[in-house]
Amino acid sequence: MRILGIDPGLQTTGFGVVDLDGHALRYVASGTISTSKLERGNLPARLKVLFDGIGEIVTRYQPTTSAVEIVFVNVNPQSTLLLGQARGACLTALVSHDLPVAEYTALQMKRAVAGHGQAAKAQVQEMVKRLLDLPGLPGSDAADALGIAITHAHVGSSMARLGEASALARSTSGMYRQGRTR
Repeated sequence: MRILGIDPGLQTTGFGVVDLDGHALRYVASGTISTSKLERGNLPARLKVLFDGIGEIVTRYQPTTSAVEIVFVNVNPQSTLLLGQARGACLTALVSHDLPVAEYTALQMKRAVAGHGQAAKAQVQEMVKRLLDLPGLPGSDAADALGIAITHAHVGSSMARLGEASALARSTSGMYRQGRTR
């Protein structure tokens, strides 16, 4: 399974691609999409850059699934709105390429990658480096995106196993046969 992780942001959106083979994770690519060279007031152009950038990444790396960080309310309501629109552009790009999308909070990602939800950016970067056996630290946005992909690799495969176990454990004893009974 090839997983594309996205850390959405209006100025800088991080992406990370990992392969999951059994329990083994392998780094494929990571980086950022930046809109900082565009005029701050030109929101539609900035959203288009994010949409097109995600599309390029999907075309180049051919992920089979994706995971996006869930964004919560910031102190500034205007910033929260703008960030939500950036996240929406990323989600739309993913679903327009028919990719399944999972969503995780920063807390869930930090727990999965660093072992606790209060991990600092530097701790996430170091753990991503170790988990993927990288030669150096990834940038903070790329590290968060890789962390989201790693989280999905761990949680997604666990959820799939739970689904298989549940399907095997089902019986018809608790189900209605031939419609409703009184």
